[in-house]
Amino acid sequence: MATINLTFDEMWEKIIACDQKYDGLFFTAVKTTGIYCRPSCKSRKPKKINVDFYIDRQEVETAGFRACKRCQPEVEFSPNVALVRSVVTYLVNHFKQPITLQDVADSVGLSPYYLERTFKQETGETPRSYLEKIRVDKATHLLVTTDQTNLEVCYEVGFQSPSNFYRVFKRLKGCSPSEYRKLGGSNHELD
Repeated sequence: MATINLTFDEMWEKIIACDQKYDGLFFTAVKTTGIYCRPSCKSRKPKKINVDFYIDRQEVETAGFRACKRCQPEVEFSPNVALVRSVVTYLVNHFKQPITLQDVADSVGLSPYYLERTFKQETGETPRSYLEKIRVDKATHLLVTTDQTNLEVCYEVGFQSPSNFYRVFKRLKGCSPSEYRKLGGSNHELD
């Protein structure tokens, strides 16, 4: 299984947001309760210092954690979960690069048509829209944690043009990157 390139803080942001896009890519283990969950689990969030992240379900169970009864991270709900997980892992690990549907299809050994159709059935999104969300997630993290300019963030997260970056960012977040930085920066200081 391929490993996913996310920092501890990025994974923490995903569990705080209950981000279903990352289910199956990593698991949240809570040291004080001995329970592990999916990133999208709606249970009360633990303190950050009490959390460890694991990429593999067997690894987290070997470490002595048991599955959450609420989100049931040990259950795979569809025969296409492995395919979706592989596609999302590929997108997360290659988000900085220009990616075509053919690139994604080649990485999982399917035709582009079948891949897009199956992925959309499982997630409700195309691989492209999913990739845009991953890039915007990365951009929001960089906007509040670095001093990079909006243009530097645009290219750092894989957008090929600033106009596309601003358009996609505004569509997904409801504000411009500069507005987000102002809002995120003040919210970030309260943490």
